[in-house]
Amino acid sequence: MSVRLQMLVLDAAALESRVEQLLADGGRMQMAYAWRSAPDAIEVRYLAAPAAGQPFEVWCVRPVDDALPSLATRAPLLGWYEREMQDLHGLSFRGHPEPHPLVIDRSNGMPRAPLVLPEAVDPQAQWLGFGPVRADVMESGQFLFLYIGEAIVHYVPRLFLKHRGMEARFEGLSPTHGCVLAERVSGVGSVAHALAYCQAVEHAAGCEVPRRARQWRVLVAELERIYNHLHYFGALADATTLKVGQAEGRLLEERAKQLAGQLTGQRFMRNVLCPGGLRREMVVPPGWPEHLLALRKEVEGYLAQLERTTSYLDRLITTGVLPREVAFDQGATGPIERASGLDRDLRRDHPYAAYDELTVPVPLAESGDAHARAKVRAAELLASFDLLEILLPRLATGPCRVACEAPPGSFGLGWAETPRGSLYYAVHVGPDGALARVKVKSPSFSNWRAFPFTVHQTNMMDYAINEASFGLTIAGCDR
Repeated sequence: MSVRLQMLVLDAAALESRVEQLLADGGRMQMAYAWRSAPDAIEVRYLAAPAAGQPFEVWCVRPVDDALPSLATRAPLLGWYEREMQDLHGLSFRGHPEPHPLVIDRSNGMPRAPLVLPEAVDPQAQWLGFGPVRADVMESGQFLFLYIGEAIVHYVPRLFLKHRGMEARFEGLSPTHGCVLAERVSGVGSVAHALAYCQAVEHAAGCEVPRRARQWRVLVAELERIYNHLHYFGALADATTLKVGQAEGRLLEERAKQLAGQLTGQRFMRNVLCPGGLRREMVVPPGWPEHLLALRKEVEGYLAQLERTTSYLDRLITTGVLPREVAFDQGATGPIERASGLDRDLRRDHPYAAYDELTVPVPLAESGDAHARAKVRAAELLASFDLLEILLPRLATGPCRVACEAPPGSFGLGWAETPRGSLYYAVHVGPDGALARVKVKSPSFSNWRAFPFTVHQTNMMDYAINEASFGLTIAGCDR
């Protein structure tokens, strides 16, 4: 992957004006994180995405007395990153609008952040706590509703209950072994996480991955997108009480995973990627493209049937509207932002793997409701089949791996457009050649920030449908 990246060293006093200029020029912040380049030296790095077609920028800033000005009022999506750095690295951010802990409260030794809720003024308003143990096989999360009757006045998701310290677990591993851990940050995104991680290491090493490996990376990434979107439609049908629609969606998801298993030997397609290319030579099994085509025909019929079901449409249209401005400010990504009219996709805007050989369609919608989010995913699902059908006859011959050794003291950035949106890995290699710091920016960490804005002032009956329409994972936050 040819990484277009500018590294800029900024003074803390210049941060606020720099962000304002970025936003005025049509750019957007992506993430921020802290790392210690030496035991007594901490640095904060901000990832900025300027206007379309421009290279990413990494802003390197040294805090003064472990403090920096908060950028959360100018770029709200940075609010959680600043609070995370406050909790895990002991930094402070002056003027933060929500300065209370996010992940862990170090002030009194509590294992998790204290619960901070707005005051209920209306005497008829009541608080309802739901979770962290929920029905079915849902991930652990606590959700608090301030409600009057069926009306939700305010909503507070409480995540990070199972903060796993995955980023810290990378430290000390070799860059090669780190790929195994990346595949397990979020199980349903194993390929995407491995791909972004590998590309970060390859950027640090300056190695060029063979074309055959780059094409196979696209193949498994789009297959992962297919089964994730099919799982999404099964869950959305379930939320709208379409039990047959749920069953068919899960069946189609299972068939997609079986194709993944036949192709790679593993249903979640782990143990395929590594820094430098592929772990082993890959071959498309006989008859596999025909099975893929047959699955596509079933998927097309399934999606068409959903769109003809009036009870399904009635529950989605106008539910959980996310305005374009809120989607931008809060950092919504993937199908969530595209359903609110934001035209962004890393596969097209910052091509990686072999996406530069393909024309990647980017479906958009404007209404920002649950139906828009479903329509965008349906179009993306069918586009993934198109990309695979175009790619399969083009698979190159030749080597599938090159040596990839990131030198001591190097830095790399990698990214991938997952089924849920943009994923970034920042990798720092220490003086001993082992990983010194790995930062993971997952799409659900962004989309969970935007989600509450679609819940406030809605009603209880729509909540489950709205949450299903976002397709969130909690593992992306509790990393």
